[in-house]
Amino acid sequence: MITAGDFKKGITIEWDGGVWNIVDFQHVKPGKGAAFVRTKIKNVMTGAVVERSFNPTDKMPKAIIETKEMQYVYNDGDLYYFMDTETYEQLPLSKDQVEDAIPFVKEGTNVTVRFFKGSAFSVEAPNFVVLEVTDTEPGFAGDTASNTYKPATLETGFSLQVPLFINTGDKIQIDTRSGEYLKRA
Repeated sequence: MITAGDFKKGITIEWDGGVWNIVDFQHVKPGKGAAFVRTKIKNVMTGAVVERSFNPTDKMPKAIIETKEMQYVYNDGDLYYFMDTETYEQLPLSKDQVEDAIPFVKEGTNVTVRFFKGSAFSVEAPNFVVLEVTDTEPGFAGDTASNTYKPATLETGFSLQVPLFINTGDKIQIDTRSGEYLKRA
């Protein structure tokens, strides 16, 4: 059990029939009345963000989130299959569970799958990935302006803005947390 007075960013709790991650918190001691903890919490299953105030003595169970390294194997319609690299068992996940990570992973990429009480609820891509550009306008000699970008499509189907000197067939490194171009690989 954890009390609201012990909240910290990143802690996961069970509350109101769901599993919630503490995104932000603030201990408030008004001049008049009792102290309270103002929080912003995110439901890890649905992604809903809620602002809520708790009494500092409120107790709730701490949720145990398990993570496992798995390999993306293939897509079959609305199901995406991931293989446990230790047991070679395959786990099918729905599009809703993988939608944040799938634009950045290709077959054979290792990802982190998060579990709560044995059931998978989200997939997290590596922070940085190298992907090939499959479609973009050609660059020209002398296109060295540092702040000019053009659209490009990657081998996974994800679209982003890249500098003018990037051409079709180039491999580039991408930050999966922001979806931005980092450098040519």
